[in-house]
Amino acid sequence: MQNLRARGQSPRFSESTTNTARAEEEGTLPATDLPRRHNIRNRIREMMMSRDREGNWWQSLFNANTSIGQRVLFVLAVLFTSVLYFGRTMRSDIRAGDGDGFPRGTNDSSRNSYHHYKHEASKTVLKPTDASKSHVLVTGGAGFIGSHGTLKLIEEGHVVTIVDNLSRGNEGALRALTKEISKLGKPKRSLRVIHGDLADVNVLNAAFETKPKVDKVIHFAAVAYVGESMADPNKYYKNVTSNTATLLQAMDRFKVNELIYSSTCATYGNPDVLPITEKTPTVPINPYGKSKLFAEEAIRDYAVANPEFRAVILRYFNVFGSDPKGRLGEYPRPELRKHGRISGACFDAALGSIEHLLVMGTNHDTRDGTCVRDFIHVTDLIDAHILAMEKATANPPSLYNVGTGRGVSVKEFVDACKKVTKVPIKVVEQKEARPGDYAEVYANVDKIEEELGWKARYVDLEESLGHAWKWRKKHPSGY
Repeated sequence: MQNLRARGQSPRFSESTTNTARAEEEGTLPATDLPRRHNIRNRIREMMMSRDREGNWWQSLFNANTSIGQRVLFVLAVLFTSVLYFGRTMRSDIRAGDGDGFPRGTNDSSRNSYHHYKHEASKTVLKPTDASKSHVLVTGGAGFIGSHGTLKLIEEGHVVTIVDNLSRGNEGALRALTKEISKLGKPKRSLRVIHGDLADVNVLNAAFETKPKVDKVIHFAAVAYVGESMADPNKYYKNVTSNTATLLQAMDRFKVNELIYSSTCATYGNPDVLPITEKTPTVPINPYGKSKLFAEEAIRDYAVANPEFRAVILRYFNVFGSDPKGRLGEYPRPELRKHGRISGACFDAALGSIEHLLVMGTNHDTRDGTCVRDFIHVTDLIDAHILAMEKATANPPSLYNVGTGRGVSVKEFVDACKKVTKVPIKVVEQKEARPGDYAEVYANVDKIEEELGWKARYVDLEESLGHAWKWRKKHPSGY
């Protein structure tokens, strides 16, 4: 045994080796096993010798000077690289909202649907059969206004790519759009949906890097609540202003030179003279209006630097209503209702979802003390966008107000809502106005009527509310 130790061998190993050798000599091992057994025996000998020399045989597994160690280290390197790569890919795939995962408030349904919609990025839309039609990228296409815009575009023969992170949009609207495309007899590939954030360059590259090439962009996507902007201004400058600049950079990379931008009457603030024209000074009084105005300036500056670029900016007033045929509607997330439109709050109260309707601001210098707004039906607003896309893009960018030209007080609006719903809605009045609110705004729409031939069709308040109420009654819990 001492002689065996001197030769660097284990006695146990030597005994095993002797038995194996005897079996081989006696022919008790199959001939086909002999080379394999020799190979295994040599590897075991190497490991055991390493154990006796170094004290810990397992260290030989990670010793780069041995063949086994080299193989083990190679396998570990491959595994480590794979973990890094796939981990990075997964993080890139789920980047949405603020860039660090799903947007705050994203529900389970949206999280599950994400894994379906992200695959749409690899698909393509069909080329429009009519050469006069376009491939239009619609940001915020799952939202209230954006979904109505998408449906109208597809009805008219355009094809659409939607980019939406579903932080304010509604997955149900996407399902409704898919259903309506089938009913219209349009190809399924008239619509492509990419779930992602405009702040993510990878999302924008996926949206634009497709065939047929994107021809035009309608930029609806934005957070759009005055009160929220007062409480969290950075969210608005990032989501509205910064994301618009990022979108312009993507358009520049992919040589897309037409933009239709959805802006707001909030850029005007509290005007001294009414009605508001396109020449009314812009003095916004809340971060929402300011962020939209800064985005407008970014578009104008980009146009100066790029002569081939053309854009149109639409400053629209208070949007409400829904598709007259009942195909789409408005249903904000429950956590956002406190910021939502007055029409949605009226319907919530009528359906018993909330105990009462809160009217904020009853001491304004208006005819009944409540705010006065120009309420524009969503269908009329979308018609204005389509006309502007077809006729009004220019460099420098053109500008139009979109409204009815008529002011309606919040009190008058609530009275009309009671008539339409036939529910004695309980109203609670709060003298103090909502932070960042303005007293009275309504549009002069002469310019868009004269230059584009557009005019609001749904100017009867009760008729327009009737469209919205019909959809909401049918969908009390949303899509």
